[in-house]
This record gives sequence, structure tokens and C-alpha cells, in this order.
Amino acid sequence: MFAAAHYAALAVFVLGCWGFGRALLARLAPPPRRDAWLEAAMAAALGVGLFICAFQALAIFGAFKKEATVALIAAGVLAAALQLRPWWRELRALRAPRAPWTRAERIAAIALALVALPALVAPLAPPAAFDELMYHLPYARQVAQQGSLGIHEWLRYPWFPYNYNLLYAAALQVGDDVLPHFLNALAGALSAVMVYRLGIQHANRLTACIGAAIWVGIGDYSNALIDMGVALFVLSACVALWWWRESQPVQGGTRWLGLAAFCLGVAAGSKYQALTFLPLVALFVVWHERRPKAWALALLCFLIPCIYWYARNAVMTGDPFNPIGARVFGFTDWIPADYVQQVADVRDHAARPNALIWAVFLAPFSLLWKRSAALRAAGWFCFYSVAVWLLTSRYPRYLTASFPLLALMAAIGWQVLFGGMAAGLRRAFGARGGPAGAVAAPVAAAPAGRLGLAGDWIVVLLVAALAAVSLRQTAVKVAMISPTPETREAFLRQHVPGYAAMDYLRQHANGRVYQIALNEAIYYGPNPIWGDTLGPWRYRDFLLLLPGDMARKLAAKGFTAIVMPASMVPTLATRPGFDEHFALLYEKDGGRVYRILSTAP
Repeated sequence: MFAAAHYAALAVFVLGCWGFGRALLARLAPPPRRDAWLEAAMAAALGVGLFICAFQALAIFGAFKKEATVALIAAGVLAAALQLRPWWRELRALRAPRAPWTRAERIAAIALALVALPALVAPLAPPAAFDELMYHLPYARQVAQQGSLGIHEWLRYPWFPYNYNLLYAAALQVGDDVLPHFLNALAGALSAVMVYRLGIQHANRLTACIGAAIWVGIGDYSNALIDMGVALFVLSACVALWWWRESQPVQGGTRWLGLAAFCLGVAAGSKYQALTFLPLVALFVVWHERRPKAWALALLCFLIPCIYWYARNAVMTGDPFNPIGARVFGFTDWIPADYVQQVADVRDHAARPNALIWAVFLAPFSLLWKRSAALRAAGWFCFYSVAVWLLTSRYPRYLTASFPLLALMAAIGWQVLFGGMAAGLRRAFGARGGPAGAVAAPVAAAPAGRLGLAGDWIVVLLVAALAAVSLRQTAVKVAMISPTPETREAFLRQHVPGYAAMDYLRQHANGRVYQIALNEAIYYGPNPIWGDTLGPWRYRDFLLLLPGDMARKLAAKGFTAIVMPASMVPTLATRPGFDEHFALLYEKDGGRVYRILSTAP
């Protein structure tokens, strides 16, 4: 029932998104190549973007309340109900004869189903990922409670654009904190549908299955981060951009350019990294379109979902990209040392991305690359994304926005690789066939037959191994589901360091609380809670003081308690004079809460 309730809530939201999105898409010229399921996925993605814009507008004016959220979703469901019958007729009209599934395609489809199995269960776990607990969910909860947007300086990134997090705020208004996981997973699922349909449309069924399986396999569906949301809108922008490219001679085709710009705007209003795609998109557009009217439409559609965040930052701090642009526009909450520390932290996380996408570099050697202009465009997008990523962060998560198209092109690359290996093996076995002539044919055929039998066994073993891995991962995800308060409590105490101490403070704190080295647990503490490695409440400004000075400085700023993990006790609690200014209130599961005693000089 726990899973059914959450999936039912997700289905209602998806229906509302599709209703709004299809109502808008119906006003645009049909895409040159009709694909009912790709258009349905695009409609749902557009609906998500429209909900984000609606929530943003409500929150700007302080009207982002539960009643408004429910009313918007109900309106979307009503719009969907009015369009279901015409859409069904259109779906039947667009249905084309399908070729029989080949053996390789069936195997790829089985692999896709196995990879998707853990992803279906993963969103049901309680929030336990570092970044979702550090600022994504705390920000969403604050917006959900206040019904308005604000600058929350107790968060590590109070000035970030938070478009996709507004969906999490709406989810917290109408449901529990597991529901935001489903909105993150929704972005991954819609992207998977698009990758599959793009593969069908521009390549073949095998490529579609492999590409979708790679994307689903490397996605993270168990948290409430926003990287997969950014990936959805970057992919949607690419789809709309290609529809615009193919429909340029058609009257009204320019509206697809506006849709592409809108999707990029939603992405840029969710994460700064989306801005890195603008130079490539601008180059692509200017190559085909130079009319000021078309560019004005695109600029307007881009700014609608994201201008609030950047204009607010520019007006209030002078840095539209705060804190990323600090070296150019000046420092505000951060100091130069914070900036250096953040850059060093990103570099420390530098690593190679998932090996499944490495085959993207083999895609140009495929016949599909030569035959399809759309795949060539996707390939150049992938190469540009990887080049920018290599020159900037080299942090694998920052490449997530490009993963859907990287997965699709990597699927082509893997076919090139294994096709070449198979051809080489056939030539190798064929070379042993003996002299040319009548005797050569049966002798050469035998090794080829044996190679085919060996290949069958290899495929069976690979699928069996994938099934074992999938079932094991699914079992792990199922074990994380916590439908009752007791199981949730046990799960969080096991997976969130300092949870017990934070939960105690949430129920008993009287006054401000300063946390030390427990960023990954602040969502479960009192709201708000201060303390971080960066920003105005940085640890070094307090912890380097003598215990008495630290207690007085904290008390002067309204703090009545501090919380820390046991690992910090040898560094702080053993210093001379600490017990004279701090009294232990609570200790459990490696977390400690201290009351601040002294306030007088």
C-alpha cells in the first residue's frame, strides 16, 4: 500500500503535467516526424516546466500554499481528461506496422527490463543522500512552510537557482518526504522514454533498447537531487531544437525554437551548469536562423523560467551567478578562502564517468552516423559536453545533463565495437577453413557454427549475470523501504550520521542550534539550523576560538545549543575549559548535543 499510494500520487501529477503540456503543444505545428509516444513524453516534460513556472510565480508573491498546489494539479488533470479521447484517436492514426522483433532486440529489451527493476523500487526509500539532506530538501521544506521564496543564509547555497526544487516543495505540501524522490525519478523515466523513441526514430530498435538501458542504469532514482531534472529539460530542448530544424520551411515552425529555449530556461533556472550549453545552442541556431524576431522569441521564452533567480542575485549581490561568479563580480556571503575550498572540493571529486558511455567515441564509425543528420547533431552535442566537462569540473555528476544523449550515442558505439569484434572473429575462424574450393565451404561453415553456439552461451551467461545483479540491487532497494515510523526510524539511524541527535533537537530545541560537521543530517534537525564549512556561519570562525570565547560568540548570536558527531569530541570537547561553557544534554548513535552555559564576559 505504501508503494501504491506513492505511485498513484505520481500518476496523478504526471496526468496533470501531460494535460497542460499537450494543451500547449496542440497550438504548435506538428513535428515533421510524428511519434505519438515521443510527443507524449515531450508534453509531460513541458507540463513539468509549466508547473515549475506556476509554483515560482506563486512563491514570488507569497501565495505558494497547499490549496493553490492542489488546485493547479486538479486543473491539469481536468485538462488531461478533456484531451484523452482525441489523443487516443491520434495515437491509433499514427500507429505504423511494426517489424518482428529480432533475437538481438529481444535480448536488449530483457536487459532494459532488468536494469529498470531496481529503479522502480529505489524512490521508496527515505531521504538519506548527502546533498538532498544538506540543502535540496531543507530549501524545499522552508519554501513549502513559508509559501514564498527567500534567501536562507543558513543553507550552504542560499543564492542558487531552485526551479526543480519547487516541485519538491509542492510534494512536501501534499505528501511526505519520499514523494520528492518520485519527482526526481519522473525526470529519469521521461528521459528514458525519449531516448528509446529517439533511438527508434533515428536508428533502430536495438539501439533504442541499449541506449535506454544505459541511461536507466547510470541514473540515481533514490534521492531528491536535481541533476536528472536538468537532464530532462536539456534533452527536451535538444528534441525541440531538432524539430525546429526539420520544420523550418513550415509555417509556425519557429515556435519549436521557442519551446527549446523555454526548456533550456527551466534547466538554467535549476542549475548553473545548464548555462554551458548556451554557446553550442546559439551557434546551432545562428547557423540556420538570423531573423531578429525569431531570436527575440527564443530569448523571451528562455528568460521566463529563469530570469527571476539571476535578476534577484544581480540586484541583491551584484553577482547574477552567486557564488560562482564571485571572482568576477565580487564576494558576498563567501570569502576568497571559501571559493578556493569549493573549487578544491570539486577537484577532489574528479573521476572518470561511468564506463558505459565511453563507447560514444566509436559512434562516428557507424553507418548510422553517416545516414542520420540527427544522430550527427547528437554526437557533436556529446563531444562538446565532454570537452566542456573536461575543461571545467571533471566531476561525474556535473555531466549528468548530457547523459541521455551520451547513452544513446554510446549504444551506437557499443554496436560498432561488438560488431567489429564479431567480424574479426568470423574472419579468424574463416581463415582456418582450409583451401578454397568445394571442400572449403563445409570446413569454413563448421567453425562459424561453433562460434554461433559459443556466442549463444555467452549471451545467456551475460543475461543471467545481469539478472542476478538486478535482483540483488532490487533486494537492497526493497530493504531500504520504510513504510512505518518504526522502520523509518531504524533506517535513518543506520544511514544518516547524527540522526538521533538531530531528531532530539528538532523536538526539544529552544533557540538557535549550531551544528558541527553534520551537514548531511540538517534536514532532520530543527528548521533552520546553522553551521557549515562555507559562508557566513563557517566553522573556522567559531571553532578556532577558545571554548569560552566560542560560547560567548555563539550565545551573542542567539545560539543556545551545539550538536556534533563523536568524531569531533577529541578535537573540541577535550580542550581545557570546554566543560565550563558547554554541558552535555544528549548522546546517541555517535551524536552529541551540548547546551551553551556561559554568556557573560
